[in-house]
Amino acid sequence: MDNIVLDVSDVHKSFGGLKALNNINLQVEEGKIHAIIGPNGAGKSTLLNTIIGRLVPDTGSVIFNGRSITGMQPHEINQAGVVRVFQTPEIFPDLTLLQNVMIPAFASKEGPVKFNFFRSLFGEKDVREQAEEVMLDLGLHDQMNRPASDLSRGDKRRLEMAMSLVQNPKLLLLDEPTAGMSRADTNRTIEILQRIKARGKTKVIIEHDMHVVFSLADHISVLAQGAIICSGPPHEVKGNPVVQEAYLGGAHI
Repeated sequence: MDNIVLDVSDVHKSFGGLKALNNINLQVEEGKIHAIIGPNGAGKSTLLNTIIGRLVPDTGSVIFNGRSITGMQPHEINQAGVVRVFQTPEIFPDLTLLQNVMIPAFASKEGPVKFNFFRSLFGEKDVREQAEEVMLDLGLHDQMNRPASDLSRGDKRRLEMAMSLVQNPKLLLLDEPTAGMSRADTNRTIEILQRIKARGKTKVIIEHDMHVVFSLADHISVLAQGAIICSGPPHEVKGNPVVQEAYLGGAHI
């Protein structure tokens, strides 16, 4: 299909005698939010790390935008347009919010970041404008001159999201984007992700909070013991008895 951005096909990954991923088949459509859920230890992080090149599958393939990225280095996959937002925010705490967002904006234009690029970075008017536009969209513009270390956990997650979006990714991978947030911060993040979705950004999210999942996802794949046990639109997944069993009687659904 022409609208498939990510195609994970027959992927297996083992660590010693442990099968972390067992015959994973996953397709992500352009402009959609595809959620991956499952109990702890189901293989969600292993799958995400396989997509971004931190792990190489034992067998199978990962196709992005019609091109195989299986075995490519993480920075090559990033440059191809796949950007990951990590569970623990990866920011520069001693820099301002604006500087944090300008760095990946500049790097996406000029290639890999070098330690001697700061003078040209902060003189780049278009890079600054690009960073400010993204920060305005995520509600961070009024804090742009604050040190990133001063931010709340929720704002640090939004800052990392801004650092990812400023690279204009074709596919955004979010690893538990609301982990550790208050309900207010969670609801704000849902609103932000819905706005991003309205602009046609394709996203894969790993999330434990089912309120977040069912508020955002167009399609859900459920992992258990390294295998996909169910995949479909939210209403089908929610009522699936196999999924209910995987979640211990539906306590999390």
